[in-house]
Amino acid sequence: MKKNDCFLSSRRSFLKSAVVASAAGFTLGLGATEAWAAPRAKKPRWELSCRDNLLAMIGAKNCWEAMDRLGITGVEAASARGFQTNGFFHDEKKYDLTNDAGIKELKKDLKKEKKNITAFLMGNKLEGDLVEELKYAEIVVNAAEILKVPAIRIDVYPSKMSKEDFLPVAINACKKLCDLLKGTKIRYAIENHGSVTNDPWFLDRLFDGVGSDKLGLTLDTANFYWYGHPLDDLYDIFERYAGKAYHTHCKSIKYPEDKRNSKREMGWEYGKYASPIDEGDIDFERFAQIMKAAKYKADMCLENEIVSRLKTPEERFGQLKREIDYLARVTAI
Repeated sequence: MKKNDCFLSSRRSFLKSAVVASAAGFTLGLGATEAWAAPRAKKPRWELSCRDNLLAMIGAKNCWEAMDRLGITGVEAASARGFQTNGFFHDEKKYDLTNDAGIKELKKDLKKEKKNITAFLMGNKLEGDLVEELKYAEIVVNAAEILKVPAIRIDVYPSKMSKEDFLPVAINACKKLCDLLKGTKIRYAIENHGSVTNDPWFLDRLFDGVGSDKLGLTLDTANFYWYGHPLDDLYDIFERYAGKAYHTHCKSIKYPEDKRNSKREMGWEYGKYASPIDEGDIDFERFAQIMKAAKYKADMCLENEIVSRLKTPEERFGQLKREIDYLARVTAI
């Protein structure tokens, strides 16, 4: 082939690729920036997901469009008591999760849209009426079985008791909760948050006391930092619990340099310094390597507690999409 022929052939190939890429982007109703965004070089090791409360913030007509625009296939779904509310919104119908028929309708659409619920999110009060807590859990476990949800994020947090007094209460309650999972593939994932489960002293004794592989962790990357652990200590903590992680919350904080490696007061200035994950102090490439070494198999779930401060759906979409793309890059290992 002559040199000019090679040039013309290459030029035609380039133009064809450009036209296809442009048509694909604008057919999906995306703007120019999104249509011409650089493709991801490598598939992420883990499924990417986000908290369901984020889906309604970006101006999409339904939850499925929101997930497509963000580039995720998974979602962590809040499971309020009785499923009276849920984050699955639609412009043409309502997903009623208070009964099996409604749950199966959601299952049908999850399959159609090629999406997954990676975890349910419960709000527990284990120091209260344990009978009622177990009834609540039974409802969520039933839905999780129908929808094939692998993990249920739970609260292990006292409202009044000290952590020392609460520990035996929590062990007893978690044992009974684990009994509900016998014969299923579902596992509970305690979120490390607040003044109790961000403390390795409590977590270690809780896991040892329950003694079940049905009980693990929703490893929240920022909450250990929020608690006051110095930045350099976080990675040892991540390594310590990576093998117990059944779910994650990926978020970050950007503290002043002189505060990052000092022991801070719990929750110090979180509202001021909470940050998108691509701008914060936590090294997510290092976190991903830790999780890979631990053979973590679940999702990487974006949680953003500050995006609602942005005024427009377009701004909120831009920030969340940037974080998802960042998470995709650092987990492509």
